[in-house]
Amino acid sequence: MILEHLYNSTIIQLLVMGSPWKALSDDNRRQILSLLKEKDMMPTEIAERYNFTLPGVSVNLRILKDADLITEKKQGRHRLYSLNKKTTSELARFFDDMYDYKLKSLKEYVENKERKRKK
Repeated sequence: MILEHLYNSTIIQLLVMGSPWKALSDDNRRQILSLLKEKDMMPTEIAERYNFTLPGVSVNLRILKDADLITEKKQGRHRLYSLNKKTTSELARFFDDMYDYKLKSLKEYVENKERKRKK
């Protein structure tokens, strides 16, 4: 039943587009996403904030962009990165659906147990 539920959720779309799960597996990339949640930033700002090297930031931004977790806009000579709210919302919805399913199952279990006890 849970597999059927997952097939109907957005997880299939996320798996097809790249690997947001793999991109999220790195602490540095999660830190970058946390920064971008607050505001759009240039790579130099990100590097300064966490004392990362600029090449290290660039590699992580590319991975996050390939996973469709962030977007890139060119502003003159600069690139501005922002959180892709659509993709990150889909990831959050996946976890909400997963926990909601378990809570519904727990509720059904408790209700069934109550009914049996009343008989």
